[in-house]
Amino acid sequence: MTDSDLLTSLTDDLPDARYWHRLDDGRIQCDLCPRECRLNDGQRGLCFVRARSGDRMVLTTWGRSSGFCVDPVEKKPLNHFLPGTPILSFGTAGCNLSCRFCQNWDISKSREFDRLADQATPEAIAQAATRTGCRAVAYTYNDPVIFLEYALAVAEACRTEGIRSVAVTAGYVSPPAAREFFSGMDAANVDLKAFTETFYQRHCAGKLAPVLDTLAYLVHETSCWVEITTLLIPGENDSDDELRNLSRWVRRELGPNVPLHFTAFHPDWKMTDKPHTPHATLIRARRIAMDEGLHHVYVGNVQDKARQSTYCHCCGERVIGRDSYVLSEWRLDDGGRCLRCGTSCPGVFDGPRGNWGARRQPVRIGVRAA
Repeated sequence: MTDSDLLTSLTDDLPDARYWHRLDDGRIQCDLCPRECRLNDGQRGLCFVRARSGDRMVLTTWGRSSGFCVDPVEKKPLNHFLPGTPILSFGTAGCNLSCRFCQNWDISKSREFDRLADQATPEAIAQAATRTGCRAVAYTYNDPVIFLEYALAVAEACRTEGIRSVAVTAGYVSPPAAREFFSGMDAANVDLKAFTETFYQRHCAGKLAPVLDTLAYLVHETSCWVEITTLLIPGENDSDDELRNLSRWVRRELGPNVPLHFTAFHPDWKMTDKPHTPHATLIRARRIAMDEGLHHVYVGNVQDKARQSTYCHCCGERVIGRDSYVLSEWRLDDGGRCLRCGTSCPGVFDGPRGNWGARRQPVRIGVRAA
């Protein structure tokens, strides 16, 4: 069966996708993200999952997932959102950026529907989160903005069950779609790939400015808790000047309390010619960011308890000790206030700490996709 035949066979059972309009030349333009793909009948956008079928646009991955797993929330990474608790993670396929260094390329770059092994209704996902003791669901592995309609349906079902929603995203989304998408999210980790337009153009086939706009919107106009991750690639986005400019922008435009995670790169996908990120680079990046006034800066993908722990920005007390995804010290009350000086730690602290640890638990939901 050709891709066009498969698309035709799927569309009868799929809901309409939103954010598109018809052009004078007969094509339709997808308005979900800044890419603005223009499609003839039977064509897909660069993301692969939003497609034109006749005079409508459909989301081909509605109700179809690449798998489900219970993870520690710190793996997203989120260090200030319900620490120590388990989170049900899932994604679909495709992506609207083309990052040469993608660490999840087998999912985000997939062009095969057999990657979408599990079918699950929004209600089944919410019920699975409750059954497995999760307090939140993460839309991750590939960028959830491209399956906006499915993600929001899941988020609505989760809200009914008292389950929160977390987006792990690159933030490459148009303002109207961002307003709707993030209205369903309680927290987001935004992947800020670098701090130059050149990097985004050369390595991601995208633009930096829309991502910065998304971050500013999230922090200033929503109640969504936000943390930022930047993967440091040797020789590409790890210079002192770039790290200083990035940190200054976060401090000036978002504020000092937005957590920033610097994580280590490993060679993958189409960037296998670069070495692993030295631990010393992460330490240097963290020092620069803190010198620029950021309160909570972390290193990731390495063992470093001192720099993965959370400290009170007022008195310096270690309020959350971390060894990778395992929590040790806990010096906060149930409202997230430092037990030493009473200063509130920014974030979402709702009750006592969790004790999920570093476990990873695959979950079967629904039925095998046909």
